[in-house]
Amino acid sequence: MRERLFLVLMYAVLIAFALFCFIPFWIVFINSFADESILQTAGYQLLPGQFSLDAYEFLLSGKQVFRSYGITILVTIAGTTLGVLVTAAYAYTLSHRKVKYRNIFSFLTFLTMLFGAGLVGFYMLIANWLHLKDSLWALILPYLLNPFYAFILVSYYRTLPYELNEAATVDGANDLYIFFRMIWPISLPAIATVSLFYALQYWNDWYLSLLFIDNYKMLPLQMMIRQLMSNLNVMAYVSGSQTQYNVVVPTYGMQLAIVCVTIGPIVFVYPFIQRFFIKGLTLGSVKG
Repeated sequence: MRERLFLVLMYAVLIAFALFCFIPFWIVFINSFADESILQTAGYQLLPGQFSLDAYEFLLSGKQVFRSYGITILVTIAGTTLGVLVTAAYAYTLSHRKVKYRNIFSFLTFLTMLFGAGLVGFYMLIANWLHLKDSLWALILPYLLNPFYAFILVSYYRTLPYELNEAATVDGANDLYIFFRMIWPISLPAIATVSLFYALQYWNDWYLSLLFIDNYKMLPLQMMIRQLMSNLNVMAYVSGSQTQYNVVVPTYGMQLAIVCVTIGPIVFVYPFIQRFFIKGLTLGSVKG
């Protein structure tokens, strides 16, 4: 009886917590379809009294949104793929027992987590020395190797039995074969976790485009939305203070619609890698 009562109580707490987490997303989603007048008078509601697609029509009225969406998807896919390959290979090198200077490289990698070259040095490297300004490589290259993600993979690689490497070496396999045909398949939980982190980093990034992208046609989604919201506030001010402008700007609805548009792809991708992500979060939690 006590166990059943405990299970009922636990399920009730979990359901309440799930609703507590879900309600904010629901409010954002459902009110993005609400009429602007309802949002201005009644505020955000669980079920608005009047629905409208004005916010989405205003957001998707131009071509730049779709162009920026394509750039962000391209940068996210290319950056995540290259970043995972580079980070996984580099972490394997740091964890390999026979690499002579792996401790020195580990120290240098850890040092970059504590100290940076600063904004001036970073800008000069990308814009002046590598000449990557107004190019997609400026949005991809700086994030290819993340020290924190590398150490996550290093900690996972060190839990794998080193006898796998020795047996493969005895059979005549080289390091590339060992890494891609043996280490990579059994490291999918950790690699999937790092892949999700990289995808979120590239998808949500606007800082690199602020520094290195001047051509508005090459702006990624986050930076385009940042400029859109700035222009939207100006339009709302002008239309609200000048009677000769007959412009209706769905300011509140646009803000909610932008959130739905930006987080949509990540929400749809997460269920496919959820089981790997959960395994990756428990790396090193059980020893022996």
